Amino acid sequence: MSKQKGMCCFWLHGLSLAIVTAFASSAIFAADNNEHWVETWSTALHAPNLFPGVPGSPSFNNETLRQIVHTSVGGDRVRVRLSTFGSGALFIGEAHIARRDSGPKIFPETDRMLTFSGQSTVTIPPGAIVLSDPVYLNVPALSDLAVSIFVPGSTGPATWHLEALQTSYVSPHGNFSASVDMEVDRTTRYRDPSGAEHDAWFWLAGVEVMASKQTGAIVAFGDSVTDGTRSAPDSNSRWPDYLARRIMGQLGNDKKGVLNKGIAGNKLLNEIIGPNALARYDRDVLIETGVTHVIVLLGNNDILFVFGPADVVSVEQIIAGHRQLIRRAHARGIKIYGGTLTPFGKFGLSSPLKENMRAQVNKWIRESGEYDAVIDFDAVTRNPDLPSQLKTEYDSGDGLHPNAAGYKAMADAIDLKMFKEGERQ
Repeated sequence: MSKQKGMCCFWLHGLSLAIVTAFASSAIFAADNNEHWVETWSTALHAPNLFPGVPGSPSFNNETLRQIVHTSVGGDRVRVRLSTFGSGALFIGEAHIARRDSGPKIFPETDRMLTFSGQSTVTIPPGAIVLSDPVYLNVPALSDLAVSIFVPGSTGPATWHLEALQTSYVSPHGNFSASVDMEVDRTTRYRDPSGAEHDAWFWLAGVEVMASKQTGAIVAFGDSVTDGTRSAPDSNSRWPDYLARRIMGQLGNDKKGVLNKGIAGNKLLNEIIGPNALARYDRDVLIETGVTHVIVLLGNNDILFVFGPADVVSVEQIIAGHRQLIRRAHARGIKIYGGTLTPFGKFGLSSPLKENMRAQVNKWIRESGEYDAVIDFDAVTRNPDLPSQLKTEYDSGDGLHPNAAGYKAMADAIDLKMFKEGERQ
């Protein structure tokens, strides 16, 4: 063999090896035929303003946010979704994910740097979503993850989810994204104009894991009752949390991610906090990774919070809104279950007229047959002697929101067979 020919063969061999190596590198995280990506945690983000005309979220500058989330289903690969919905562009200088130990502390052996299209930094355009590259990380079901993002410059008002009910952390100035026990300047707690305090998430839209194709995701789509308002922070005692624990406790392969897409104050048709439910439905439900089912609990705010002529809606309009949700889910092959509206008779804005509207909407949900199944949240939470009111033992104290026992009762009322192929009601 000539020297030239030998060098050519060597070069071709090297090129082939490089191609194989590159292919292996790009394919290492690919799913096999029995795997796909499924969301294990998600939230419904909204624009910086709390509601029209009221100042909203803070800005950050040369700080690291270590945000804590609680998983539902587990997996061995993970990726993170970030969003600037409703806000300006965001430059992220570095990002990490790890299993949380306690407080802001992580288990060091689980720390993984996140990249975005192979780069360690990313600029998210206004109103856009970015998905990190996947990393190998054993993510147990029902565990805490810490997602750390370093923002080198001034961010402007941040995209957020106000009612996180989860303590997350902000560092002093500097990049602490890889710190095992991050130095903390403050938490992400926010005080609204009324003086009420909330623990928020910022820019963090979702966490996905690689799971078997038998694994899907259930979206809980609602308002403050789904968001877990008045449940204890850091307790994971919203009704979707209790549902996730029930599902993860099952034997076999019938696991599901449970995604909480509640926004406190949200309406089905009009706007208070966040886009109305019809407007956010695609973003928060229909395009969620791995979604197979959605549970809808919406309408009480449309009935209760009427501050002017523009807020007035009829029972027929609420029903029409529900029908839109049903038809759009079915067009995507998604099963959709209707939750009856929970009692609000002791709440300050209630009235006999509003209670009658709630009863009419619930009658339609129960009897129309338009939802694939009905989850009777009203029946399980109402006072049998005063059915317009919450059971005393389930009332958080404001007559509208259940307490932890009430949220658990709501989750316990859900027939888990509805999420199994061939066994749905």
